[in-house]
Amino acid sequence: MLVNRLIDAPKPCAISETTKSPMPINKKIGATSLFIGVLAVANVALHLLFFGKLEYHRDELLYFALGLHPDFGYATVPPLIGWIAALMQSLFGFSLFAVKLFPAVLSGALVWLGALIAKKLGGKAYAQVLTAILLIIMPVSLRAFHLFQPVHIDLFLWTLLFYYVIKYVNSQKSNYLLVIGALFGVALLNKYLVALLLLALLAAISFSVHRVVFSKKEFYGGLGLGLLVFSPNLIWQLKRGLPIINHMTELEAQQLVNVDRGLFLLDQLTMPFVASIVMLAGLAYLFTQKTYRYIAISALLVVVVLLLLRGKSYYTIGVIPVLISGGAVAIEKYLTNNWVRWVLPVVFVSLTFPILPFGIPVYGQDGMIEYFKKLEDNHGLLLGRRFEDGSIHSLPQDYADQLGWEELVSITAKAYSRIPDKTRGAIYCENYGQAGAVAVIGKKYKLPEPLSFNESFAYWVPGEFQPEITHFIYINDELGEDVAALFQKVEIIGEVTNIHAREYGTTVYLCSNPKSSFNTFWKGVLQRVAQTND
Repeated sequence: MLVNRLIDAPKPCAISETTKSPMPINKKIGATSLFIGVLAVANVALHLLFFGKLEYHRDELLYFALGLHPDFGYATVPPLIGWIAALMQSLFGFSLFAVKLFPAVLSGALVWLGALIAKKLGGKAYAQVLTAILLIIMPVSLRAFHLFQPVHIDLFLWTLLFYYVIKYVNSQKSNYLLVIGALFGVALLNKYLVALLLLALLAAISFSVHRVVFSKKEFYGGLGLGLLVFSPNLIWQLKRGLPIINHMTELEAQQLVNVDRGLFLLDQLTMPFVASIVMLAGLAYLFTQKTYRYIAISALLVVVVLLLLRGKSYYTIGVIPVLISGGAVAIEKYLTNNWVRWVLPVVFVSLTFPILPFGIPVYGQDGMIEYFKKLEDNHGLLLGRRFEDGSIHSLPQDYADQLGWEELVSITAKAYSRIPDKTRGAIYCENYGQAGAVAVIGKKYKLPEPLSFNESFAYWVPGEFQPEITHFIYINDELGEDVAALFQKVEIIGEVTNIHAREYGTTVYLCSNPKSSFNTFWKGVLQRVAQTND
């Protein structure tokens, strides 16, 4: 095995100044980097291999639809995900491949970056390779890089920030402080959660040997640069009355209040699965290293604060890669038996292989249903199949959210084809998944952008229609009374028939021949929505 030869190769003896024999070292470095590169590419290939097993995810449809309206902010997220969506649309269109490509590529970048961190922490070939393997097989990273969401970008950017902080600590080159500041600004444009990492790092460094950084002008220059990078979204928020506050209030009331702290802690071990052993080893090892103790402390602070605030379990995943890198370095340092060293990653991969469907849909719909049914029949396990409302389904919620959209949009296209004058037609969707499906998948049917008051789609709703609407496609699980009262004719064109989809039963109605002005009706709808938001 290539890596075995690297590890077992004899170390060069001391040589005289006249001896020129640097090749063994160069070969070792080059071969290790090459092998890490192969693993990184393999991770990209793994995600692209299975990207089409299911359909678009509900959240992917929302975030990819943001690319149709690039802006400096959105209802519930900063603008970076929308900018990336716009770029992918311009290069690859609106296909499922276009949606899945960016996360897949970034999964390879994370593998490379994690190995570099292991190297910066003093790890040699074994530590770098072990880090790379674990970052590939963790269920949490498999899932994160399977979906086009801010989560996978957040995971990468947190890891990149740790990398540059370590580079600064190792080199004491003040210019890295400017890079770190700029990266924090970019990360804030993706998710505001990274502000917690910044505070945790500042607190940890304050009590470390590195607190001298607070006396450097580049430190404050970095903070200013980060604020400058983030300022477009900050200004956008201020101009709109800080909608993030409303979002956080709703999130707290509807979701975070239900977070079980015991399950939160358990999830910190189940998300990395077998890699949690190395992660905990990294936490302990970094605590013993005076130079890198701040990493362990900042990681713990992130977990503790989120635990106290009832944050979602996955909010902590940004600290996992750096801890795994530290753990791999510790194993390389203290586990000297080469045979045991190389059995270890084989064991990790072997234990992970049976649970791959929890991280990535390696089968199609029927295969995934059969997999989870066997877990119940053979082991009595209902893992992942309990939805937010407590009900049990055939698939985990994330997978049920990746079904039914193609059917829904094809029915909508059928309804749209029946509108004689397309300039007098409109499509309304009750939730952001439906709206995202019409906006993204609907491109191949040449459907217009939908109307919706859910999520950021509310920003793009027109105040009136010219010419007046005569045909109204209404997508919901049931017809609204106000819509039924307005139109003389209402037809059911079809409904989602896939019983495994969360959108099962969602119906497409074609409403025509309004009894009165649609614009008058729409003005009343806008007023009611505004009153509700107030």
